[in-house]
Amino acid sequence: MAALIDHDTLLRQLAQSPRLRLLVDEAQHLLDRERTARQQFYDTMTEDEKTEFINGEVVVESPVKLRHNGASDLLSALLGTYVRTHDLGRVGHEKLLVSLTRNDYEPDVCFWGRAKADAFDPDQMHFPAPDFVAEVLSPSTEATDRGAKFEDYAAHGVTEYWLVDPDAEVVEQYVLDGDRYGLRLKVQDGTLTSVAVPGFVVAVRAIFDEQANLAALRAVLGA
Repeated sequence: MAALIDHDTLLRQLAQSPRLRLLVDEAQHLLDRERTARQQFYDTMTEDEKTEFINGEVVVESPVKLRHNGASDLLSALLGTYVRTHDLGRVGHEKLLVSLTRNDYEPDVCFWGRAKADAFDPDQMHFPAPDFVAEVLSPSTEATDRGAKFEDYAAHGVTEYWLVDPDAEVVEQYVLDGDRYGLRLKVQDGTLTSVAVPGFVVAVRAIFDEQANLAALRAVLGA
């Protein structure tokens, strides 16, 4: 996991630097250029590509392996069915754009509770920080999922963050503690109990195995 910045230490160092005014001006110039690039990203993005805007750069996602797609689909199907059955809010899957202070992401799976979801408009294209996010790891995205997204989701109050490894068939569950994530569980079997999605308990195998997923779906619908 990438080391997180100690913001208080950084601010103290800046406050003691004779270059503070110059650094602030340079940072403002960078942000101005970034704002222009971000607007261009909005103007040119299409529904055909999975693209994100991260720290001033447009990131186009590579095609994923079947097992990556499978884990994303199975978790989305199960979480979506559970949330709709209990009228808890809204689940997003891959193509909804989450726009944070500086960056724009398309999470693999995410959830907004009723307090946020009730304010959504059918034509809305930019969405606030979810309450829950799951990212399925791949070689091309793992550094970002464990780095920029890990810090950014925490900074914007995403209560719960799952990292799903489709190769090892392991799920890491992180829960917000203050303004940072703490690892609650790292599991390959058994169950995971969500903190952000009320009452949602999922068998880990149901994220990776179709038959286990069907059994879990039947249990949700039966309940």
